[in-house]
Amino acid sequence: MNLADFRIPGLPSTFYYIPNFITASEESSILQKIPSQRWISLSKRRLQAIPSTLLKGTTLLAAPLPPYLVNPVIDRFSDLGVFDATPHRKPNHVLVNEYLAGQGIMPHEDGAAYAPVVATISLGGSLCLEITAKERGSTIEREGAMGGESQEREATGDEEEVARPANWRILQEPRSLLVTTDAAYVSTLHGISEIEIDEGLSAETVANWELLGDESVFEGGVNVRQERISLTYRDVLKVSSAASKVFGGARR
Repeated sequence: MNLADFRIPGLPSTFYYIPNFITASEESSILQKIPSQRWISLSKRRLQAIPSTLLKGTTLLAAPLPPYLVNPVIDRFSDLGVFDATPHRKPNHVLVNEYLAGQGIMPHEDGAAYAPVVATISLGGSLCLEITAKERGSTIEREGAMGGESQEREATGDEEEVARPANWRILQEPRSLLVTTDAAYVSTLHGISEIEIDEGLSAETVANWELLGDESVFEGGVNVRQERISLTYRDVLKVSSAASKVFGGARR
């Protein structure tokens, strides 16, 4: 596959959408292996930061990703060249988010702790991701060490929410891959409305409609949301080997 063949038309030129990036059996296997004891509950969703949260929101302690997040996904990223331009040339951090029907996240950006490449695999249900262009001088949420605006606001209580109309919608199907990089990474915000039904879905309202694996599923322009798990792969720029040195010394 050539990543350029999956560019989403009408959006900043570095959004890509690939349906059926993984198989149904691979999806089932990943879902079964997500550890139930690692969930962290926020006010609007649950998440897991793997291998760990970032120290001071910027630094990752070096540790391998678990096999269920590596195989077969990382090799497919390599085949597409998704992370070829990042410092480590592969992802070293995965944020696992759970969205139940009616749950979402306000518009935010991932921020400067990561290389400007995000690869998100959707599992379970479908939903619309809303993309908005940044406005100069506005206050926006930045995705922190836990990977979301909720962690920042719950910790400090002083973050300002910004209401923005959605400029575009990307419909994310189960087993699909969404890649955001370069200009799309730095010039847009992304969020998910807290609704139970996505309505008015069509080629005119959904940017990636022509790239969908099966648009007939959304007959009548409606998607009734179900539980969705997203796997967000990124390359953290700052990586510390302190932990591996400590544990390595202990083993010796």
